[in-house]
Amino acid sequence: MTRIDFYSTDQSRLQVVCKLAAKALSQDIAVTIFAPEDSVARALDNMLWSYPATGFIPHCLSTDRMAVHTPVIIVPVLENSGPDQLLVNLADTFPAAFGRFRRLIEIVSSEDGDQAAARTRWKHYKERGYEVNHVNLSKVPAK
Repeated sequence: MTRIDFYSTDQSRLQVVCKLAAKALSQDIAVTIFAPEDSVARALDNMLWSYPATGFIPHCLSTDRMAVHTPVIIVPVLENSGPDQLLVNLADTFPAAFGRFRRLIEIVSSEDGDQAAARTRWKHYKERGYEVNHVNLSKVPAK
C-alpha cells in the first residue's frame, strides 16, 4: 500500500520539492512530480536547473525524449508507466493513479493558501483506508 505523507511548510511548495528531489536523488530514488498546471511545471523546471546553488538536479519534463533515462521527471498527466518509487503531488486534487507508487508526498504551504484543498485530499486518502502521516517541516531542524 502507498505510504502517504503530508509535509506542511511555510516555504513555497516548489522550494520544498527541490529539497525533496535532491534528497531522493542522493538515495537513488526516482521521483515523479505531478504538476498538471503548465505554469507550475515550467517554474519548477527552472528552479531545478539551479538547485542547489552550486549544481542542478537532473530532471526533465515527461515530454522530453530523455525522460526514460532521467531520475526526476515532471508530468502533467499520470500514466501507468514509468518509475513507481516516489510521487510528489503539486495538484490541488488527488492524483488518480497514486496507488501504483510506493510513496506519495503532498506539500502544503501556508504561503500558497492551499490548506482547504489539502484537507480534502487528506480526507480522500483516509476514507480509502490509507495511513496518512503529517510532518511539519517548520519544526524540523535545518541540515
